[in-house]
Amino acid sequence: MDLNFTKEELAFRDEVRNFIDEHFDAEMRAAMKRTRTGYIAKHLHIRWQKALNGKGWLAPNWPKEYGGPGWTAAQRYIYDQEMMSAGAPIVVPFGPRMLAPVIMKFGTPEQKQKYLPDILASNTWWCQGYSEPGSGSDLASLQMKCEDKGDHYLCNGSKIWTSEAQHADMIFCLVRTAQGKKPQEGISFILIDMKTPGVTVAPIVTIDEPGAHMQEVNQVFFDDVKVPKENLVGEWNQGWTCAKYLLEFERGNAYSGSLKRGLQRIRRTAEAEMAGGGQPLIADPAYAARLAQIEIEVMALEMTELRILGQLSSGQNVGAASSILKTRGTELQQAVTELGAETVGYYMLPFTPLVEGGNEPTIGPDYADGVAQRYLNMRKVSIYAGSNEIQRNIMSKLILGL
Repeated sequence: MDLNFTKEELAFRDEVRNFIDEHFDAEMRAAMKRTRTGYIAKHLHIRWQKALNGKGWLAPNWPKEYGGPGWTAAQRYIYDQEMMSAGAPIVVPFGPRMLAPVIMKFGTPEQKQKYLPDILASNTWWCQGYSEPGSGSDLASLQMKCEDKGDHYLCNGSKIWTSEAQHADMIFCLVRTAQGKKPQEGISFILIDMKTPGVTVAPIVTIDEPGAHMQEVNQVFFDDVKVPKENLVGEWNQGWTCAKYLLEFERGNAYSGSLKRGLQRIRRTAEAEMAGGGQPLIADPAYAARLAQIEIEVMALEMTELRILGQLSSGQNVGAASSILKTRGTELQQAVTELGAETVGYYMLPFTPLVEGGNEPTIGPDYADGVAQRYLNMRKVSIYAGSNEIQRNIMSKLILGL
């Protein structure tokens, strides 16, 4: 495996950096500095995503025939690394990264024509309806009911932890359409308009946002919601196939770029924060050793990402390797934010809510702003998209053959 980039790839890296310099404006930078989730105001996401789409870069994982850029695996990796290193806004993943591949593989020609162009143009905002109360990592136990009423479907139930549902135009849902011998049987994959009568979005206030509801997650209720029959994706009772396919794209992220950015921020903080004896914290041997250990683990993760990049370059599917990235990436996200919290020490205690557009002065140094919120928010990452315990079961079965 050759880990050196070619001249053409280095030129592409410079092109990405120039794009970031031009389009990552001051308003976005200020919003990204204060977010603890990666989500910022919807109009800023749309502005950023339309700029990316104008360049042909919104959907790096899409095939060229559907509007993707036709990049090599190395170009996709460079793009991801540069975006994360710059702290640029995320592309809200539910449409471009999660739903679109399912539509491409399982959707009808009419569904592809209807939904894919709107996803690229950021004209339709999607959210994901998988988890339910009582059905988290045990996704196949879901109970939201969908009945065939002849000329339409009728849905009743609820979905929970639905990120950005308050902004969404549409939601893709796994629903119970039959009771089979196995819980995976009798599940279907459907698309629901959020403006349909009977759909209600209720906010969930999380531990990292007391006193200022920035609302990342929600519970969505469906009360006799009528769904057109053309909104079924794939076959009736065969939605589990779509669900598994989608999860490969949800879990197969590159983490090292944002982790390295977080470690750089911690190192700068440790150089400014004073410890005992009037010396900067970074001079403490025990602290420096812990920081170095996490840096080594992030480097190891980056090598794993590059190894998977090599597999993708040779035409192989990510498959169960996405579970490796999800498990180690989220463990290191937690380790980095834990070290960040310890680095600022008692400056973490004056909990100042991150109010978007707010002008309240922070308590303590600027480098402590948002540390508590990021630490608390990252408690969830080892649970969502399939808990890390579930990921280890997948790895033991599909990679180790146990």
